[in-house]
Amino acid sequence: ASKHLRAHFCSAQFIYHNCDLVVFCSRSEPRWASVNRGVLICDECCSVHRSLGRHSSQVRHLTHTPWPPTQLQMVQTLYNNGANSIWEHSLLDPASVTSGKRKANPQDKLHPNKSEFIRAKYQMLVFVHRIPCREDDSSTAKDLSKQLHSSVRTGNLETCLRLLTLGAQANFFHPEKGSTPLHVAAKAGQVSQVELLTVYGADPGAPDSRGKTPIDCAREAGHNDLADRLVEIQYELTDRLAFYLCGRKPDHKSGQHFIVPQMADSSADLSELAKAAKKKLQSLSNHLFEELAMDVYDEVDRRETDAVWLATQNHSTLVTETTVVPFLPVNPEYSSTRNQGRQKLARFNAHEFATLVIDILSEAKRRQQGNPIVSPKDNVELIMKNVAVRHCSDSQDNDQPDYDSVASDEDTDQELPSSKGDRTKSLDSDLSDGPITMQEYLEVKTALSASEAKIQQLMKANNSLSDDTSPMDSDPTLPSTEDVIRKTEQITKNIQELLRAAQENKHDSFIPCSERIHVAVTEMAALFPKKPRSETVRGSLRLLTSSACRLQGECRKAVPSEGCPGPDMQLVTQQVIQCAYDIAKAAKQLVTITTKENTN
Repeated sequence: ASKHLRAHFCSAQFIYHNCDLVVFCSRSEPRWASVNRGVLICDECCSVHRSLGRHSSQVRHLTHTPWPPTQLQMVQTLYNNGANSIWEHSLLDPASVTSGKRKANPQDKLHPNKSEFIRAKYQMLVFVHRIPCREDDSSTAKDLSKQLHSSVRTGNLETCLRLLTLGAQANFFHPEKGSTPLHVAAKAGQVSQVELLTVYGADPGAPDSRGKTPIDCAREAGHNDLADRLVEIQYELTDRLAFYLCGRKPDHKSGQHFIVPQMADSSADLSELAKAAKKKLQSLSNHLFEELAMDVYDEVDRRETDAVWLATQNHSTLVTETTVVPFLPVNPEYSSTRNQGRQKLARFNAHEFATLVIDILSEAKRRQQGNPIVSPKDNVELIMKNVAVRHCSDSQDNDQPDYDSVASDEDTDQELPSSKGDRTKSLDSDLSDGPITMQEYLEVKTALSASEAKIQQLMKANNSLSDDTSPMDSDPTLPSTEDVIRKTEQITKNIQELLRAAQENKHDSFIPCSERIHVAVTEMAALFPKKPRSETVRGSLRLLTSSACRLQGECRKAVPSEGCPGPDMQLVTQQVIQCAYDIAKAAKQLVTITTKENTN
């Protein structure tokens, strides 16, 4: 990952240093990009963009996130050619001043002024150009799609983005031409058009009237690099999931299209609930499995972006307006059942979520290759050791809801078809009695997680009975918010040094960085009572200290042992980053808790 970052660092810096006071968010030094909107944004605006969800804005950090070089070039081209005018079209009309419409100013408050403007601009598309209404909307969409089909053979990206915004379909099949826009762009070698179309959902595997895919068209025209990129895009979902776990991607050029890591302690995952979860996953229809896989992809993106966000922010502002996104935002195009299931993914701790990702990868490979249902062991290509050691969960308050304000499961008109009338089926019923839903699969996974957590809780309770304090003891006083913020900033500074070392492949700096982080964590934990009465505080402290210890262990793996083969540095780096993220997350939770308690 770090090599990939360095390879494109100069390109990212080109964008970064050519943004001055005319930058779209009216501030200098934007560090983020919205890929599907083709704009650059600052940290403050990014905090709102991330809360919109990937269906509205797909955000990436310019230098701390690995970029496919051609996708970065696509964003740069849109930026340089005024993509922002698409999203602010009506504001460019002089009449907008008299109508009361205006762009948010840099001096405005983030909430509500800037956040409301950003939502109106990118989520509700209030300011985009609108085509006058016609009786036949399908005819309008067809005309726009035909224009897109013709435009992608040129390099005019902003025209195609306008057409997509107005309703042109990226997967439109031209009845006379017998192809989709992606076929045309691939044949013409228009790399940036290919990137834009696929960001908007174009399928690299769609056949034309000859049965040829866009990948075939690119190869026939001699655009082999573009064909290879289209193959990568075709496997983007499973590649992203594999890279999230082990820092590796398949070598598609050699015919390897899947990597299915295995948990180091998978032999212990033999409970009836675990078996039931795998069997239910295998019983999902292809449509529902694809939906679940896409939701898990979105959750991976949320977690990885959170890690970058926490590592690049000034933590003294964590308790104010720019915070992490706690779970996947609601997508209004999805049913209430699916939205609730998506948001429950945030409750899985690192080990539980890694298990789910491995299940998805194993099942995706089985379905792609048309293999019968077999043991997951038969599908393993990579043995991943020590990935996501079991640790305490996110320690969120049990009184908090699992999801945002969305319609309830009783809204049967929006339920997935196969979920109706199946809400009361027990987990131990016959698993072969018909198709099951994503929600049922997630319920089994959640039950598995809950049973494991309950066992751990009982064991901890049993171990602490001898030295438990009396229930009548007074509640210990929490430290001041200022002290907690000061220690959090020390932790963050050291985490940033560690991430820089990872980016620059300075593996010999891992151990000293981890030791400084451990010292800072120990000092922060010492601020709190030894036995806080709040379970939320106890959970956050456990996550903080256990992650710091785990980080030291992972960093030691970067040093080769005498007589032993060298470590897989990509895997080590990925685990180091995950530990650092858990530490930053726990510190943020403690800042929030102490602020709330001290305010009360």
